[in-house]
Amino acid sequence: MGAEMRRIHVGNALSAFGLGFTVPYLYVYVAQVRDLGAMTAGLVLAVFAVAALVVLPFAGRAIVRRGPLPVLLTALVTASVGALSLGLASSSTTVLLSAAALGAGQAVMQPALATMIVDFSSAETRSRAFATQFFLQNLGLGVGGLIGGHLVDASRASSFTLLFSIEAAMFLLLVVVMVTVRMPRAPKVEGAPGGARGSWKQLLGNRAMVQLCAVGFVLFFACYGQFESGLSAYGVEAAGISTSALGTALAANTAMIVVAQFAVLRFVERRKRSRVIAAVGLIWAFAWVVAGYAGLGHASQTMATAAFVSTYALFGLGEAMLSPTVAPLVADLAPSGMAGQYNSAFALVKQLALAVGPAVGGPMGASLHAPYVVTFLLFSLGITFLAVRLGRQLTPVQNQPSLAKSRVVARGGASADAVQTAA
Repeated sequence: MGAEMRRIHVGNALSAFGLGFTVPYLYVYVAQVRDLGAMTAGLVLAVFAVAALVVLPFAGRAIVRRGPLPVLLTALVTASVGALSLGLASSSTTVLLSAAALGAGQAVMQPALATMIVDFSSAETRSRAFATQFFLQNLGLGVGGLIGGHLVDASRASSFTLLFSIEAAMFLLLVVVMVTVRMPRAPKVEGAPGGARGSWKQLLGNRAMVQLCAVGFVLFFACYGQFESGLSAYGVEAAGISTSALGTALAANTAMIVVAQFAVLRFVERRKRSRVIAAVGLIWAFAWVVAGYAGLGHASQTMATAAFVSTYALFGLGEAMLSPTVAPLVADLAPSGMAGQYNSAFALVKQLALAVGPAVGGPMGASLHAPYVVTFLLFSLGITFLAVRLGRQLTPVQNQPSLAKSRVVARGGASADAVQTAA
């Protein structure tokens, strides 16, 4: 791993740390500490999603035209201003505007950092680079949430001001770190459409990318979109899970990712990506069966709790398999110089799923217990079906990058680009 990639990974870890540092406490801060009520607190959380949906369609084009680094620095400054103003805000208007700035900045960071990983990695190293990114993101989220929880005191508004001030300073520190990154010369985008509408038309004309986005939507809708909404509500209402057990389940998810990430990577790197995604669908389908047992199986409370915690751990195993698979595939499907556009498009799909997932899953998980489990069990099986279809749209090397290396050896040193062209 070169020095530039190390800096990028530091950026991923710190941006995730900032998210875990403050987001879990936003509701308490707005509703109770600032005494603005549950309605405003709910709107703040919605503003995060809306801000991301507004800026991401433009972020991709900006990354393509200006490069990922200037876009990342702009996002960091915007997020820093939003975090600091949120810590000082006392009215509904300023809280919502501050949340919009923070949400927009954090949303743009991810495709910008992902594009930088693409620029500093090769087809052979990309899976490992994205696995490292995912590992550090989860570590940053966990550590940020842990430290933030020990700093805040609901009886003192100043503790939250300190929390958001530290987050703002951290984003500015990240600006200093990222300014030292020397980006490679951006490739010329041959035949790229002149406007944003044309670039989106070109992307939508890529059938493999469209199918990958469909898979991504279901992935985020059926898993990530349920973690803190439908699945937690189901656990409390149907399985009688305590809040401490819910925290244990979330910790089990993170622990599984941290422990299994690089062990899983060795297995995934030699497999077809479409088959790996299909296997994740089956693993998550089994996770929903276990969740069904926890809430509907009439087991003892101890067994129900163990099953519920296992559900989150199984989701974590699937996440560890996806991190070196999906993001590198997005990069490999992008034409030369268009990785920023493709990363932003996939991030937009993710945000849509994360917005729709809780809205659908929350009410179902709280009251329609059996239909909730069956619905998301079917969605998980749908991931497997869509992944198999996706595999038919991919070239052999896109589906299994390890083939490029083996063919280079077999042909006595032919270039990887030539191999991909032949494929």
